[in-house]
Amino acid sequence: MCTARTIRLAALDFAAGHLSSEGKALWGHRPDMTSSSEKPGGGQVPGGYPGSDLSYVPVGWLIFVMAWSVYGLASAWWLVGNSGLPDKVFNFLLGGLIANVVTILWGLYLLGLAFGRSGRFPRQFIVWQIATIVWLLARQAYVLTVPDFAFSARSLSITAIEISAGLLCIYLLRRGSGAETVYAKPQSEAPPVFVSIVAALLGIILGAVIGAVGGFVAGSVIADVAEVSCFEGGCGYFAAFIGLAGLVVGAIAGGILAVWLVHRRGRKPVA
Repeated sequence: MCTARTIRLAALDFAAGHLSSEGKALWGHRPDMTSSSEKPGGGQVPGGYPGSDLSYVPVGWLIFVMAWSVYGLASAWWLVGNSGLPDKVFNFLLGGLIANVVTILWGLYLLGLAFGRSGRFPRQFIVWQIATIVWLLARQAYVLTVPDFAFSARSLSITAIEISAGLLCIYLLRRGSGAETVYAKPQSEAPPVFVSIVAALLGIILGAVIGAVGGFVAGSVIADVAEVSCFEGGCGYFAAFIGLAGLVVGAIAGGILAVWLVHRRGRKPVA
C-alpha cells in the first residue's frame, strides 16, 4: 500500500512539473514560442516599414523621367544639320541629348531590377537619382552663368520640382526603411538583367514605330474631321505633333510591356 501511494505521489509531482514548464513556455520564457508577428519571417511586416504604395512611387517617377527623356530626344530632331547656334548653346543641347540617352539606358536597367523584384533596386535607384540631381544642378548652374542664356523662372521652378521629387524618392528608399523587403522576392529567380534590357530596347523600338505611325494616321484623320486649316502646312504640323506624341507613348509603353512579359514568363522557382 505504501509503495503504491508513493508511486501515485511521484506521478502527480511529475505531471505538475510538466504543466509548470509548459506554462512558462506559453508565457514566453522559451524563445522558440514567441509570436510570429514579432519575427520578420513570421508572415507579417514589422512596424515602421512603408506601405507598398509608397515604395513603388520611385518606379513611377523613374518611368516619368524616362518618358520625358524620350520626348526630349524626339523633339530635338531640328538640331540635325543646324549650324547656326552658338557653340555654347549647341554644346549644352548636345549634352542634354547625351544625358537623355544615359537616362533611358540606365532607367531600363533599374526597371529590370524593379520588375525582377531585386533587393538591389533601392540602392541602385538612389545612385541613379543622386547622379540625376547632380546633373540638374550642373545644368542649371551652366544656364545661370553663361551669358548666352536668359534667366527663366519657369525653368528654375521645374528644376526645383525635379530635385524635390528625387529627394522624396531617396527618402522612401533609404536604408532601414524596409523598401528592400518590398522588392525582394527570394521565392523565385528573375531573368538576367541583360535579358530585360534587350527586351526593353526591342519593345521601345517597336512601340515607337507603332505609336508614331498610329499617331500620324490618327492626327491626319482628326485634322480632316475637324477641318484643320492647311494654310502654311497647319494640318501637316498637327498630324506630325500627334505622331510625335504617339511615338513617346508607344516607346514607353512598349518598353514597360516587354520587360513585364519577360519577367512574367521567364521567372522560375529557386531550386
